[in-house]
Amino acid sequence: MQQKGAIQIIEWEDLDKRKFYSLGVFMTMTTRATVYPASLIRTRLQVQKGKALYSGTFDAFCKILRAEGVQGLYRGFMVNTFTLVSGQAYITTYELVRKYVSHYSPSNTVKSLVAGGAASLVAQTITVPIDVVSQQLMMQGQGEHLTRFKVKPKMVIAASKSRLTFGQTRDIVVQIFAADGFQGFYRGYVASLLTYIPNSALWWPFYHFYAEQLSLLAPSECPHLILQALAGPMAAATASTITNPMDVVRARVQVEGRSSVIETFKQLLAEEGLWGMTKGLSARIISSTPTSVLIVVGYETLKRLSLRAELIETRHW
Repeated sequence: MQQKGAIQIIEWEDLDKRKFYSLGVFMTMTTRATVYPASLIRTRLQVQKGKALYSGTFDAFCKILRAEGVQGLYRGFMVNTFTLVSGQAYITTYELVRKYVSHYSPSNTVKSLVAGGAASLVAQTITVPIDVVSQQLMMQGQGEHLTRFKVKPKMVIAASKSRLTFGQTRDIVVQIFAADGFQGFYRGYVASLLTYIPNSALWWPFYHFYAEQLSLLAPSECPHLILQALAGPMAAATASTITNPMDVVRARVQVEGRSSVIETFKQLLAEEGLWGMTKGLSARIISSTPTSVLIVVGYETLKRLSLRAELIETRHW
């Protein structure tokens, strides 16, 4: 009989890699499409001065929807889909580093922390240029006065949606390169690392910790996937709260074109106090809750569907 509280973890060597990657792309795309509006709202809240434009997450949602329509909530989404590459790099790095660390430590916490941090390092190196462009696109519309770069007005109203989307992307890319050169696409890279490496390194240990604790409290017949789905948002809320100050700094560095993380942090603290460090936190938690549920359910299901055939009958969920 399986020990109460012991949730089985499917490791890298247990997976059929072809199934894992083919199903993983679909899962990642679905997740990003679902939570993208909350990411856009979070970015606008973090970049605005005080409450000049929006008073909060719900107010921002209503104003964007009213003024820009549903399309306004998905500004920059087509560019952001290129982060599918970084998503696959993330999960591959996480699983491989986790396997490597297991040779030196049997502790699940150590494996999760090291692998989560390493995975984020690799993913952010790929993601930051995409984020820089997509965040500039996010700020167009009501938030365009808060950013250095603005898309050119289109003279031909009958332009197709795809031409309009990629025309705006081209405008932003050209402006960033003209103003800052290639390094402009890595503006905020250090701030991103300081935000997402700790966030990822914290999320995985907290996720496994909460899952185990819930398993100890729940009836033995309770499916582990339900417990894991609950543990995901709990871990995300914990990690987001701890790392939000750096996330605010990262957004300002990337959107406003600042070069110093420390100076941006000092100015934010001087102008808006400690309250400024919580900007966008509710939007971040709101977006991370469904994201975490989708990621956990999707990722754990993905791993179960990708389990090597000879191992299926040996696992109990």
